[in-house]
Amino acid sequence: MFQDFLRHDELGLKIGEAAARRDWSVLLPFFNERDCIGDTVASLARQDERPLVILIDNASTDDSADVAVAACRKVAALAAGLACVTTPFVATCDADTWYPAHYLATAQTLLERTGVAAAGAYFVARAAGTARRVASALHVNIAARLLPAQCHAGGAGQVFRTAALRGAGGFDPQRWNLVLEDHEIIHRVLKHGAMDYSTSLWCSPSPRKRDRASVRWTLAERLCYIVTAATQTGDWFFYNHLAARLAKRQLSSDRLRERRYQRATAPAAVFAPAVVA
Repeated sequence: MFQDFLRHDELGLKIGEAAARRDWSVLLPFFNERDCIGDTVASLARQDERPLVILIDNASTDDSADVAVAACRKVAALAAGLACVTTPFVATCDADTWYPAHYLATAQTLLERTGVAAAGAYFVARAAGTARRVASALHVNIAARLLPAQCHAGGAGQVFRTAALRGAGGFDPQRWNLVLEDHEIIHRVLKHGAMDYSTSLWCSPSPRKRDRASVRWTLAERLCYIVTAATQTGDWFFYNHLAARLAKRQLSSDRLRERRYQRATAPAAVFAPAVVA
């Protein structure tokens, strides 16, 4: 699917040339998100900082890929994943999340600060009132100030300096193929710089009910995370302690793809790269 790596966009530019004109890449993996992904892609297309959007189809059994491509005005094929990113900044986005037009521009302002390797967005409903939005922003930003060695943003709201993400080893299923990968990747990236937050950096996950089996960590695991992050023993926590506990509960990253009404299937190496220009 979409493996024509030398296709041109509507401006007649090859993908590499198109990417060279941008500051941002967005990796957007999806699995059966046909009801949400069109809105997500449209929100990325309206960003003040125009990104290179790489759509990655994680073996969907619905027509998510067709919906995603239909939402992109200019589509070109590209090898999916971090290895394809040529921009200085990269964001990971979820297919059921909406991003305001200033999202990448705000993120870039944070990432351009000296010593910053990553930044995180807080989650709030699109229709949230001022009080709710301020409360959500303050909650995350105060927590980040008190506990700077922890991750306070989910994968749908994480942005990186590409060099720092690659320097940390990038996304590597051989290293970590369990849930909570958004926390594990930040643990590694923090060795290459700080993670920053802002009251202006936010996004809106879908309000739909989450019906998959629980993939959350326990209270004891969370408390251990706080202690080990503060004492710089995070390697032990993730790779000796948490990994064994999650594996025992069979909480591999595939569990994130479960739906009550769908059978879990093994992910296939099928990708749908695209450019929003």
